[in-house]
Amino acid sequence: MVQTTITPQKTNFNMKVSLPSEYIGKPVRVSFYLEEEAPKSAVSLKDSYKPSDFFGTLSEEEGEKMHQYLMQSRNEE
Repeated sequence: MVQTTITPQKTNFNMKVSLPSEYIGKPVRVSFYLEEEAPKSAVSLKDSYKPSDFFGTLSEEEGEKMHQYLMQSRNEE
């Protein structure tokens, strides 16, 4: 996905776009909407995260399963 934000200065403008080679010959979707109308993305633009940012995203049971899997995979190496 290629995404950028522009600030138009008038209602008509020309936009030069460079696309990745894998986009050539395929339908490409182009959308225009205001920044505040932008769909909330699953990917955050935050620079860094702290462990506390993820508190409550896993249940205790899921966390225990993940911990057991991690410990097992470390022991196999």
